[in-house]
Amino acid sequence: MKRALLAAFASRIDKPDLRWMPDEGFSLGRLRIELLSGLTVALALVPEAVAFAFVAGVHPLVGLYAAFIVGLITALIGGRPGMISGATGALAVVMVALVASHGVEYLFATVVLMGIFQILAGVMHWGKFIRLVPHPVMLGFVNGLAIVIFMAQLGQFKVPGGGGEYLSGLPLYTMLGLVALTMAVIWGTPRLTRVIPAPLAGILVVAALVIALGLDVPRVGDMASIEGGLPQFHVPMVPLTWETLKIILPYSVILAAIGLIESLLTLNLVGEITGKRGGASQECIAQGTANVVTGFFGGMGGCAMIGQSMINVKSGGRTRIAAVFAALCLLGFILFASPLIEQIPLAALVGVMFMVVIGTFAWNSIRILAKVPLIDAFVIVLVTVVTVFEDLAVAVVVGVIVSALAYAWNNAKRIHAKVHVTPEGAKVYQIQGPLFFGSTDGFAELFDPKADPAMVIVDFDDSRVVDQSALQAIESLAAKYEAEGKRIQLRHLSRDCHRLLTKAGHLMIDSDDDPDYALAVDYSVKTGILGSH
Repeated sequence: MKRALLAAFASRIDKPDLRWMPDEGFSLGRLRIELLSGLTVALALVPEAVAFAFVAGVHPLVGLYAAFIVGLITALIGGRPGMISGATGALAVVMVALVASHGVEYLFATVVLMGIFQILAGVMHWGKFIRLVPHPVMLGFVNGLAIVIFMAQLGQFKVPGGGGEYLSGLPLYTMLGLVALTMAVIWGTPRLTRVIPAPLAGILVVAALVIALGLDVPRVGDMASIEGGLPQFHVPMVPLTWETLKIILPYSVILAAIGLIESLLTLNLVGEITGKRGGASQECIAQGTANVVTGFFGGMGGCAMIGQSMINVKSGGRTRIAAVFAALCLLGFILFASPLIEQIPLAALVGVMFMVVIGTFAWNSIRILAKVPLIDAFVIVLVTVVTVFEDLAVAVVVGVIVSALAYAWNNAKRIHAKVHVTPEGAKVYQIQGPLFFGSTDGFAELFDPKADPAMVIVDFDDSRVVDQSALQAIESLAAKYEAEGKRIQLRHLSRDCHRLLTKAGHLMIDSDDDPDYALAVDYSVKTGILGSH
């Protein structure tokens, strides 16, 4: 029995594509691009990981360890080479309440359970449901996330250790000037050379200028020291009780959902930019594995990071090498290079992220708002706003629900009938459009039981019976004709409609039948199966 269950479980796991360069041939030039892209990403990861650790209310090293472990594991076994994962703000804002009320050990336990849920989602192939996210939701997602990334950078303009006070006067102007210089270098570098990634050039130029001139501007070291040792294996110190599960379960479910939604949307976005498809289920398993391991090594967990992924892709990173090297560089910073990295001015990293914002925001979505259907324009704006003021997961769910309701309403309005009378005197209603919960009222209004002849045929050649509401509508209609002493028959049922009606017990089959469109078999309808209410 156990072997059968394990075999069934294993059969659901697709063979992952773990090639380091699935779409790119190896060359020294490709290797150089990948390594420099990874270094650029690692430099930009440091302040992000530290900032998100502060948001979650944990030590900076908890965020840095998460960025290293999640980044390394997802780089090795993730579904889309080129993606970058690590500690993210979308997860941190959920974690802060748990840390404040129960402590960091409960966070580690939650991250482990979160990872288990994500692995199960991958094994069950639930990642495929990301296909249901409409394009307007994707546009709203990238726009909202671009705004969130922009707003997150504003915190770097605060006085270090100043209790939330923003820079003013000369320090502010210096900071803004350095940000502008970084953006200018990033913009101009590709026009001069492609030997070095533009974001890395921007960081190096501004860092060299600040250090050489001794400018007094906020630096990475002003946020926190990033010096530390190797992450140590650590079983979360929480009691293994039902009470503990009740505490961590809601958080782990929410975090797993947010992490997978952000990761899968990033997977799609990177795929659109690179023109390569990714494995959604493989990415779910990779994210889950990374979070389980992170929870046992004192990390706060993480997911795909769209900002860092955009830096990597725009810098030329296309393989697993860049993401792996980024994770290893991050660990190297923690172990050996913290004094040097802490001297990097925040202005350089802010400039890099501002360029990411400009590249991420779907500017064409503003132009097409007046050209697309009104409901699609509404969804783009709605998802953008909810992403900014709530969170990504809620925004995507809201966008999908609104899009689904709009689709259902449009399909509900499509139902109508072509009517004719046969030589035998039977009235035939040729139904056009799907019969489902949204169209049942319109379906019922097509008929006139009192005025119709003794025999009525409902032809479903151009329609589909979709759900229980449709079954109920058919039974209610049959009951009305039955009450008038008249007969109703169904014709041209497709195989799926035939199966649905047969399972419900509505079809009265007197002989062998073949429910193909080409064969017009008429079925009488049993009533009183689902009830009239």
